[in-house]
Amino acid sequence: MPCIVGNVKILSVGSSGIVQFGDAVFLSPESTTKTFAGAGSFITGDLPVVNNGISATNTYDPDLLDSNTVRAGGV
Repeated sequence: MPCIVGNVKILSVGSSGIVQFGDAVFLSPESTTKTFAGAGSFITGDLPVVNNGISATNTYDPDLLDSNTVRAGGV
């Protein structure tokens, strides 16, 4: 079905953001990331307590491709 779009203001769209106007069969963001973090980096809660003696993050990655993205529908 057609749609009527009025005023549109898009401030920012990130690397995996989607802006859709009208109908769509499926929406597929095409972005992957890899995160390295040390011990206690992603601790959440009201009163987090982290006790780390020695912490080292291994960022060595011999793979050439980790998270391959493939466009849906071959487009």
